Amino acid sequence: MAAEVLSNAGLRVEVFDAMPSVARKFLLAGRGGLNLTHSEALDIFVSRYGTRSAEVGRWLAGFGPQQLRDWAHDLGIATFVGSSGRVFPQEMKAAPLLRAWLHRLRGTGVVFHARHRWLGWDTDGALRFATPAGESKVGADATVLALGGGSWARLGSDGAWVPLLAARGVNVQALRPANCGFNVAWSGHLRQRFAGTPVKNVSAAYVAPDGTAIGRAGEFLITADGVEGNLIYALSAALRNGIEAGGSATLQIDLVPERELQRLTKDLSHPRGRDSLANHLRRRAGISGVKAALLYECAAAADLANPERLAALIKALPLRLASPRPLDEAISSAGGVDFAALDNNLMLQVLPGIFCAGEMLDWEAPTGGYLLTACFASGRAAGLGVLRWLARVQPAMADPHPVR
Repeated sequence: MAAEVLSNAGLRVEVFDAMPSVARKFLLAGRGGLNLTHSEALDIFVSRYGTRSAEVGRWLAGFGPQQLRDWAHDLGIATFVGSSGRVFPQEMKAAPLLRAWLHRLRGTGVVFHARHRWLGWDTDGALRFATPAGESKVGADATVLALGGGSWARLGSDGAWVPLLAARGVNVQALRPANCGFNVAWSGHLRQRFAGTPVKNVSAAYVAPDGTAIGRAGEFLITADGVEGNLIYALSAALRNGIEAGGSATLQIDLVPERELQRLTKDLSHPRGRDSLANHLRRRAGISGVKAALLYECAAAADLANPERLAALIKALPLRLASPRPLDEAISSAGGVDFAALDNNLMLQVLPGIFCAGEMLDWEAPTGGYLLTACFASGRAAGLGVLRWLARVQPAMADPHPVR
């Protein structure tokens, strides 16, 4: 996006990518259907960025969800709104959009260099790159760093840039997993029988150490190590922060959100007769399979024998999360370049002419199109920032270099 802004302004632009081809994480994001953005009202959309809503909101004011759809349409990519409000390309895939975009960028003169891993700067301020032919050095009038966060290292987002910027005095917040799964100390029985099983039609609630309560409905997946899936990802920022503050986080799962506690208690109070507890739960509460396994896993025997306590557990089953899954497994990452280290143009205050964009900045968002939209918008904002900065300093430069 920065390259597009700058090349459209007539500047010579070159893009360097560490991987053999560009936009690998973008392509992965579209593997199951490219969720480009979301159709909800802009004020609600902006609120999804939590504590960084003000900063991200400034990017979105110039290039929000509708502008992103219009931009895709200009590339020949029609979009549609799904039943959940999420916006997808008509073909559902990322590759057609990327091909059209790269074709247009190359048409405006943008040059792409693959297998160029950035190594920092030399003593004269030139950019250093590791390439198959050895190390190369490149001078530039302005540089935009869009180096990703720390998740999915095999696609290029490995966080290797953190010490390079920290060594130059840039304040970087530690990279942490976002939209991630969590570790749970399952019993061997549950792990062996139910790993890979989805838990559907439930809701989950979490009360943070400061008393803030959040909740969502949906489904999640039991894994060999814990839990993951859309319902978990939606709460992951609060859960991660809670674990960091208190050592663990307890998620309360409502196994039958469609049934009120009073009605459930009455149903479970019916005499069991010769029915086993499993049959009683299935007939009176609709609890069987993986839901029954979770109930047995997290409840004490005395609770299972008491209808009132059993009903209360079914409506708020405590699931203790020990820790987030590793950063490299996460869909995205939190942390990164502190906004205090940037000016309003996304330029590093201690490194004039060096701009940052995308997930390497200290913001996070849930899945649902919010991550991609903000990345697009930040790239555009950085490109415009470069133009404003060059307009101030370019007249003093005798031998201008390209923008990197």
